[in-house]
Amino acid sequence: MRITQRAVTLTSLQGLNRNLDSLAKLQQQLTSGKAISRPSDSPTGTNSAMQTRAEQATVAQQNRNVTDAKAWLEQGSSTLMEMMEVTQRIRNLTLQGLNGSASETSREALATEVASLRDGLLNMANTKVMGRPLFGGVTAGQIAYDPAGTFVGDDRGEVLRRVSDSELLRVDISGPQAFGTGADNLFVVVGRIADDLINDPGNLDTDLAALDAAFKTMQSAVADVGARGSRLEQAEQVNLDRELVLRTQLDAVEGIDLPKTIMDVQMKQMGYEAALAATAKAISPTLLDYLR
Repeated sequence: MRITQRAVTLTSLQGLNRNLDSLAKLQQQLTSGKAISRPSDSPTGTNSAMQTRAEQATVAQQNRNVTDAKAWLEQGSSTLMEMMEVTQRIRNLTLQGLNGSASETSREALATEVASLRDGLLNMANTKVMGRPLFGGVTAGQIAYDPAGTFVGDDRGEVLRRVSDSELLRVDISGPQAFGTGADNLFVVVGRIADDLINDPGNLDTDLAALDAAFKTMQSAVADVGARGSRLEQAEQVNLDRELVLRTQLDAVEGIDLPKTIMDVQMKQMGYEAALAATAKAISPTLLDYLR
Protein backbone atom coordinates (compact mmCIF):
# COMPACT_ATOMS: atom_id res chain seq x y z
CA MET A 1 0.00 0.00 0.00
CA ARG A 2 1.45 3.33 -1.06
CA ILE A 3 1.44 6.15 1.50
CA THR A 4 1.49 9.52 -0.18
CA GLN A 5 3.03 12.66 1.22
CA ARG A 6 -0.42 14.20 1.34
CA ALA A 7 -1.75 11.34 3.51
CA VAL A 8 1.18 11.70 5.91
CA THR A 9 0.59 15.43 6.12
CA LEU A 10 -3.17 15.08 6.78
CA THR A 11 -2.64 12.38 9.40
CA SER A 12 -0.02 14.44 11.17
CA LEU A 13 -2.19 17.57 11.15
CA GLN A 14 -5.18 15.65 12.47
CA GLY A 15 -3.08 14.30 15.32
CA LEU A 16 -1.78 17.76 16.11
CA ASN A 17 -5.29 19.20 16.09
CA ARG A 18 -6.51 16.48 18.46
CA ASN A 19 -3.64 17.22 20.82
CA LEU A 20 -4.32 20.94 20.58
CA ASP A 21 -8.05 20.47 21.27
CA SER A 22 -7.24 18.32 24.30
CA LEU A 23 -4.78 20.92 25.57
CA ALA A 24 -7.27 23.75 24.99
CA LYS A 25 -9.95 21.84 26.93
CA LEU A 26 -7.62 21.35 29.89
CA GLN A 27 -6.61 25.00 29.82
CA GLN A 28 -10.26 26.03 29.80
CA GLN A 29 -10.94 23.80 32.80
CA LEU A 30 -7.96 25.28 34.57
CA THR A 31 -9.13 28.83 33.83
CA SER A 32 -12.79 28.31 34.76
CA GLY A 33 -12.24 25.83 37.58
CA LYS A 34 -15.03 23.71 36.09
CA ALA A 35 -14.74 20.26 34.59
CA ILE A 36 -18.04 20.75 32.71
CA SER A 37 -18.52 23.83 30.59
CA ARG A 38 -21.11 22.39 28.18
CA PRO A 39 -23.40 19.33 28.26
CA SER A 40 -21.31 17.42 25.75
CA ASP A 41 -18.40 17.39 28.20
CA SER A 42 -20.31 14.95 30.42
CA PRO A 43 -24.02 14.27 29.82
CA THR A 44 -24.30 12.28 33.05
CA GLY A 45 -22.46 14.93 35.06
CA THR A 46 -24.58 17.67 33.48
CA ASN A 47 -27.77 15.88 34.55
CA SER A 48 -26.47 15.47 38.11
CA ALA A 49 -25.41 19.12 38.21
CA MET A 50 -28.85 20.28 37.02
CA GLN A 51 -30.57 18.22 39.71
CA THR A 52 -28.22 19.56 42.37
CA ARG A 53 -28.79 23.15 41.25
CA ALA A 54 -32.55 22.61 41.39
CA GLU A 55 -32.20 21.41 44.98
CA GLN A 56 -30.01 24.41 45.75
CA ALA A 57 -32.72 26.72 44.42
CA THR A 58 -35.26 25.01 46.67
CA VAL A 59 -33.04 25.36 49.72
CA ALA A 60 -32.36 29.02 48.87
CA GLN A 61 -36.11 29.71 48.76
CA GLN A 62 -36.59 27.90 52.05
CA ASN A 63 -33.83 30.04 53.57
CA ARG A 64 -35.68 33.15 52.40
CA ASN A 65 -38.84 31.74 53.97
CA VAL A 66 -36.92 31.18 57.21
CA THR A 67 -35.78 34.81 57.21
CA ASP A 68 -39.36 35.97 56.62
CA ALA A 69 -40.70 33.63 59.33
CA LYS A 70 -38.07 34.88 61.75
CA ALA A 71 -39.22 38.47 61.19
CA TRP A 72 -42.82 37.50 61.98
CA LEU A 73 -42.01 35.48 65.09
CA GLU A 74 -39.49 37.95 66.51
CA GLN A 75 -41.88 40.84 66.00
CA GLY A 76 -44.71 38.86 67.51
CA SER A 77 -42.68 37.89 70.57
CA SER A 78 -41.33 41.39 71.24
CA THR A 79 -44.74 43.02 70.74
CA LEU A 80 -46.43 40.57 73.10
CA MET A 81 -43.74 41.12 75.74
CA GLU A 82 -44.22 44.90 75.54
CA MET A 83 -47.98 44.51 75.78
CA MET A 84 -47.61 42.29 78.83
CA GLU A 85 -45.55 45.01 80.54
CA VAL A 86 -48.28 47.56 79.81
CA THR A 87 -50.92 45.12 81.04
CA GLN A 88 -48.99 44.65 84.26
CA ARG A 89 -48.97 48.43 84.69
CA ILE A 90 -52.75 48.48 84.18
CA ARG A 91 -53.11 45.78 86.82
CA ASN A 92 -51.17 47.88 89.30
CA LEU A 93 -53.38 50.88 88.56
CA THR A 94 -56.48 48.71 89.06
CA LEU A 95 -55.19 47.61 92.44
CA GLN A 96 -54.73 51.24 93.38
CA GLY A 97 -58.33 51.90 92.38
CA LEU A 98 -59.45 49.02 94.59
CA ASN A 99 -57.97 50.79 97.58
CA GLY A 100 -60.95 51.96 99.57
CA SER A 101 -59.18 55.14 100.56
CA ALA A 102 -58.70 56.29 96.95
CA SER A 103 -60.54 59.52 96.30
CA GLU A 104 -62.74 60.21 93.33
CA THR A 105 -60.10 62.53 91.91
CA SER A 106 -57.45 59.81 92.24
CA ARG A 107 -59.66 57.29 90.49
CA GLU A 108 -60.29 59.75 87.66
CA ALA A 109 -56.54 60.17 87.23
CA LEU A 110 -56.11 56.41 87.28
CA ALA A 111 -58.89 56.02 84.71
CA THR A 112 -57.24 58.58 82.43
CA GLU A 113 -53.95 56.71 82.54
CA VAL A 114 -55.65 53.34 81.99
CA ALA A 115 -57.49 54.75 78.97
CA SER A 116 -54.23 56.07 77.57
CA LEU A 117 -52.52 52.72 78.11
CA ARG A 118 -55.42 51.02 76.34
CA ASP A 119 -54.81 53.19 73.28
CA GLY A 120 -51.19 52.14 73.36
CA LEU A 121 -52.21 48.48 73.56
CA LEU A 122 -54.47 48.89 70.53
CA ASN A 123 -51.65 50.51 68.58
CA MET A 124 -49.35 47.61 69.39
CA ALA A 125 -52.07 45.09 68.53
CA ASN A 126 -52.20 46.69 65.06
CA THR A 127 -48.45 46.31 64.50
CA LYS A 128 -47.63 45.37 60.91
CA VAL A 129 -45.04 43.05 59.44
CA MET A 130 -44.28 43.70 55.78
CA GLY A 131 -47.51 45.66 55.44
CA ARG A 132 -49.73 43.04 57.06
CA PRO A 133 -51.30 43.22 60.54
CA LEU A 134 -49.25 41.00 62.83
CA PHE A 135 -52.29 39.80 64.79
CA GLY A 136 -54.81 40.08 61.94
CA GLY A 137 -54.60 36.48 60.76
CA VAL A 138 -55.10 36.14 56.99
CA THR A 139 -56.96 39.41 56.66
CA ALA A 140 -56.39 41.62 53.65
CA GLY A 141 -57.22 44.67 55.78
CA GLN A 142 -54.83 47.13 57.38
CA ILE A 143 -55.75 46.63 61.04
CA ALA A 144 -56.48 43.77 63.41
CA TYR A 145 -58.57 45.75 65.93
CA ASP A 146 -60.82 48.77 65.55
CA PRO A 147 -60.89 51.62 68.11
CA ALA A 148 -63.63 49.85 70.06
CA GLY A 149 -61.29 46.90 70.63
CA THR A 150 -63.22 44.57 68.33
CA PHE A 151 -61.25 42.09 66.25
CA VAL A 152 -61.74 42.92 62.57
CA GLY A 153 -59.11 40.56 61.16
CA ASP A 154 -59.66 37.07 59.78
CA ASP A 155 -58.62 34.18 61.99
CA ARG A 156 -60.11 31.45 59.80
CA GLY A 157 -56.70 30.65 58.34
CA GLU A 158 -53.02 30.70 59.21
CA VAL A 159 -50.00 32.51 57.78
CA LEU A 160 -47.64 29.69 56.82
CA ARG A 161 -44.09 29.51 55.52
CA ARG A 162 -42.40 26.41 54.09
CA VAL A 163 -39.10 26.18 55.96
CA SER A 164 -38.10 22.68 54.84
CA ASP A 165 -39.24 19.98 52.44
CA SER A 166 -41.39 18.45 55.14
CA GLU A 167 -42.49 21.37 57.31
CA LEU A 168 -44.87 24.28 56.92
CA LEU A 169 -44.44 26.56 59.92
CA ARG A 170 -47.11 28.93 61.16
CA VAL A 171 -45.60 32.37 61.68
CA ASP A 172 -48.56 34.43 62.88
CA ILE A 173 -50.77 34.40 65.93
CA SER A 174 -54.24 35.84 65.62
CA GLY A 175 -55.64 38.48 67.93
CA PRO A 176 -58.24 36.21 69.58
CA GLN A 177 -55.54 33.66 70.36
CA ALA A 178 -53.28 36.29 71.86
CA PHE A 179 -55.75 38.59 73.64
CA GLY A 180 -58.96 36.64 74.20
CA THR A 181 -62.35 36.86 72.57
CA GLY A 182 -65.59 38.79 72.86
CA ALA A 183 -66.26 40.68 76.07
CA ASP A 184 -63.24 39.05 77.70
CA ASN A 185 -60.66 40.30 75.22
CA LEU A 186 -57.87 42.45 76.64
CA PHE A 187 -59.01 45.74 75.13
CA VAL A 188 -62.64 45.42 76.21
CA VAL A 189 -61.54 44.47 79.73
CA VAL A 190 -59.14 47.43 79.98
CA GLY A 191 -61.82 49.77 78.65
CA ARG A 192 -64.20 48.44 81.27
CA ILE A 193 -61.60 49.05 83.99
CA ALA A 194 -61.19 52.66 82.88
CA ASP A 195 -64.98 53.13 83.07
CA ASP A 196 -65.44 51.31 86.39
CA LEU A 197 -62.68 53.32 88.07
CA ILE A 198 -64.97 56.31 87.78
CA ASN A 199 -68.50 54.96 87.64
CA ASP A 200 -68.54 51.61 89.46
CA PRO A 201 -65.43 50.82 91.57
CA GLY A 202 -67.26 47.83 93.02
CA ASN A 203 -66.79 45.94 89.75
CA LEU A 204 -63.01 46.29 89.81
CA ASP A 205 -62.56 42.92 91.52
CA THR A 206 -64.32 41.21 88.62
CA ASP A 207 -62.39 43.34 86.13
CA LEU A 208 -59.11 42.36 87.76
CA ALA A 209 -59.91 38.66 87.42
CA ALA A 210 -60.75 39.19 83.74
CA LEU A 211 -57.50 41.12 83.25
CA ASP A 212 -55.51 38.28 84.84
CA ALA A 213 -57.20 35.82 82.49
CA ALA A 214 -56.26 37.96 79.48
CA PHE A 215 -52.69 38.18 80.80
CA LYS A 216 -52.48 34.37 81.02
CA THR A 217 -53.72 34.17 77.44
CA MET A 218 -50.85 36.42 76.38
CA GLN A 219 -48.39 34.31 78.34
CA SER A 220 -49.60 31.21 76.47
CA ALA A 221 -49.23 33.09 73.18
CA VAL A 222 -45.64 34.04 74.02
CA ALA A 223 -44.84 30.42 74.89
CA ASP A 224 -46.37 29.27 71.61
CA VAL A 225 -44.34 31.80 69.60
CA GLY A 226 -41.20 30.78 71.48
CA ALA A 227 -41.75 27.09 70.70
CA ARG A 228 -42.20 27.88 67.01
CA GLY A 229 -39.06 30.00 67.15
CA SER A 230 -37.11 26.97 68.39
CA ARG A 231 -38.45 24.84 65.56
CA LEU A 232 -37.48 27.59 63.12
CA GLU A 233 -33.90 27.62 64.41
CA GLN A 234 -33.69 23.85 63.91
CA ALA A 235 -35.04 24.16 60.36
CA GLU A 236 -32.55 26.95 59.65
CA GLN A 237 -29.63 24.79 60.80
CA VAL A 238 -30.86 21.84 58.72
CA ASN A 239 -31.05 24.09 55.66
CA LEU A 240 -27.55 25.43 56.25
CA ASP A 241 -26.18 21.89 56.56
CA ARG A 242 -28.03 20.81 53.44
CA GLU A 243 -26.77 23.85 51.55
CA LEU A 244 -23.19 22.86 52.40
CA VAL A 245 -23.76 19.25 51.32
CA LEU A 246 -25.25 20.35 47.99
CA ARG A 247 -22.37 22.73 47.36
CA THR A 248 -19.94 19.87 48.00
CA GLN A 249 -21.89 17.58 45.67
CA LEU A 250 -21.93 20.17 42.90
CA ASP A 251 -18.22 20.80 43.27
CA ALA A 252 -17.57 17.06 43.07
CA VAL A 253 -19.44 16.93 39.75
CA GLU A 254 -18.34 20.20 38.16
CA GLY A 255 -15.11 21.04 39.94
CA ILE A 256 -11.60 20.07 38.97
CA ASP A 257 -8.70 18.57 40.86
CA LEU A 258 -6.44 21.60 40.59
CA PRO A 259 -3.02 19.93 41.12
CA LYS A 260 -3.93 17.08 38.75
CA THR A 261 -5.26 19.47 36.10
CA ILE A 262 -2.12 21.61 36.25
CA MET A 263 0.01 18.49 35.81
CA ASP A 264 -2.18 17.28 32.92
CA VAL A 265 -1.86 20.67 31.19
CA GLN A 266 1.91 20.59 31.50
CA MET A 267 2.10 17.02 30.20
CA LYS A 268 -0.25 17.76 27.30
CA GLN A 269 1.71 20.86 26.42
CA MET A 270 5.01 18.94 26.43
CA GLY A 271 3.43 16.21 24.33
CA TYR A 272 2.02 18.72 21.86
CA GLU A 273 5.34 20.49 21.52
CA ALA A 274 7.14 17.19 20.99
CA ALA A 275 4.58 16.11 18.39
CA LEU A 276 4.88 19.48 16.70
CA ALA A 277 8.67 19.14 16.49
CA ALA A 278 8.43 15.58 15.21
CA THR A 279 5.85 16.53 12.61
CA ALA A 280 7.95 19.45 11.43
CA LYS A 281 10.81 17.05 10.73
CA ALA A 282 8.62 14.43 9.09
CA ILE A 283 6.82 16.84 6.78
CA SER A 284 8.85 18.79 4.23
CA PRO A 285 7.26 22.20 4.25
CA THR A 286 9.02 23.43 1.07
CA LEU A 287 10.42 21.95 -2.16
CA LEU A 288 13.91 22.98 -1.07
CA ASP A 289 13.61 20.96 2.15
CA TYR A 290 12.34 18.00 0.10
CA LEU A 291 15.42 18.19 -2.22
CA ARG A 292 17.96 18.25 0.67
